[in-house]
Amino acid sequence: MKLTQILNNDAITVSCELFPPKAGAELERVESILAATAQLKPDFISVTYGAGGSTSKRTLELVTRLQKHYQVPSIAHLTCVSSEKDDIAAMIREFRENGIENILALRGDIPQDADFPHPRRYLHASDLVADIRAMEGGGDFCIGAACYPEGHVESATREEDIDHLKNKVDMGVDFLTTQMFFDNSVMYHFMYRLLAKGITVPVVAGIMPMTNGKQIKRSCELSGAVLPPRFKGILDRFGDDPAAMKQAGIAYATEQIIDLIANGVNHIHIYTMNKPEVAAKIMDNLSDIIGTTKI
Repeated sequence: MKLTQILNNDAITVSCELFPPKAGAELERVESILAATAQLKPDFISVTYGAGGSTSKRTLELVTRLQKHYQVPSIAHLTCVSSEKDDIAAMIREFRENGIENILALRGDIPQDADFPHPRRYLHASDLVADIRAMEGGGDFCIGAACYPEGHVESATREEDIDHLKNKVDMGVDFLTTQMFFDNSVMYHFMYRLLAKGITVPVVAGIMPMTNGKQIKRSCELSGAVLPPRFKGILDRFGDDPAAMKQAGIAYATEQIIDLIANGVNHIHIYTMNKPEVAAKIMDNLSDIIGTTKI
């Protein structure tokens, strides 16, 4: 199922994200993680793609299994920055051969030793989107892309970032998923700026339940997200107590989602970090809001 069938209406949707394990004990747990996440009945599940395509085969395997065995609509991430165009074309063919209809087209972080510019590699996600659309059968895919309510960390201004985003959408993006944010007012201002720029594709709000104090600083550095004073107070009080921080992080994420839905942001994406129990608690807190069929 193409995600446009799910997102192009006013119904409330809740989706989750998984990442393919690289090795070790996590590999043994992957099936239980898939099963537990699918049991939550999210509207769809996204599966990430390791840097430089390091987990590309596992991304393909997990998305295929989610769709065929668990009957959950799914989307495969595709990161292009360290991949040559021939490799991306081969990956797209594999997606099509395995019945994958949904792709989240991402540039990814540029490696420090990258030899850019390079004629056979990608500088921007918009280039990846344009290439997919130009491929044979490229019009058959539903393509999502990332957006940044607080501005991309590499953009000089938020206006410049919106201009780049408009170009990406014009290349053929069907919907957008936001980077994590912790202040809903930032999201609402961002939505107004999108409309002013003529960007009208569905926008999915990405929510990261911050359940680990040590995780928070690194995540904010990578995403450019700013912690509001209220969340800083939670971190200061509970950051050194793992159980309390987990509970507080779930409560904060739940309140964020309730406020978003109350203000008309109906598409919610939970960055679950392979912790289905966290998503389960949030969805249970929202059961009457999103509908009892979600749990």
